[in-house]
Formats: sequence, structure tokens, C-alpha cells
Amino acid sequence: MKTNLLTSVIALITLVGVFMVISAFRHAPQPPSKVVYMQVCTVESIIPAGIGRSKMITVLPDGTKSEEDLQNFYSMVGINFGNITNNNISITRKINDLVAQGWEFDKVMTGTQSPSENNSQGIFISRYFFKKSLE
Repeated sequence: MKTNLLTSVIALITLVGVFMVISAFRHAPQPPSKVVYMQVCTVESIIPAGIGRSKMITVLPDGTKSEEDLQNFYSMVGINFGNITNNNISITRKINDLVAQGWEFDKVMTGTQSPSENNSQGIFISRYFFKKSLE
């Protein structure tokens, strides 16, 4: 009887030890997975009358790029909210498409440039960064 009890206690201790080792390895830090980044850049012109060029440029991790036309912020009569709305729709569609493809939106950076004295020329630029883990 003592032998059976001793064997049961040893088996129980061994079983608990195995579970502790498995648990320790399960929670051990994992090496970081490889992450790739891509960028979508929008350049929106503030030059009136459609003279400027507005684009959305997508650069994939392999270096290939695609361009899509956007509309200028201003028309002959001033700021064109319809153009801004259309640009917003295009940019949001691009972001939603990329997220649906498994890209995670990471961050956005914006800037402006207005080299003319009366600020009648310039661009508004936004860079949207996305990342994806390769597992």
C-alpha cells in the first residue's frame, strides 16, 4: 500500500512539473515577427483653377508604386468642397482596401508647403503608413 501511495505521489509531482515546464515555455517571450511597411502619400494642390497636380501615390514594400489622380483643393472661384469630399472618399477607400488586405494602419504624418509670397501656391501632403507582420 505504501508503494502504491509513493508511486502515486511521484506521478503527481512529475505531472505537476511537466505542466509547469509547458506553462513556462508557453509564456516565454517570442522572437519578434518580421514586419514590413508600406506608404500611401497624398499630395493635394492648392493652386487655383486646376493648374496644380494632385495625386495619391502608393509604394509597396517591394518598391513598386501606383498613382491615382486626386482633385485640387481650389477651382477658379475659390475653395472647392466637392473636390475635397471626393479626395476624402478616395483616401478612405484606399485605407479600407488596405486594411481588408491585412495591412494595419500605423500612423499618418502631414505637412504643407507654400513657396509663394501671397500663399496662392502650394501643396498639402499626407503620408499614411501601414504595417503587416509576416509569420
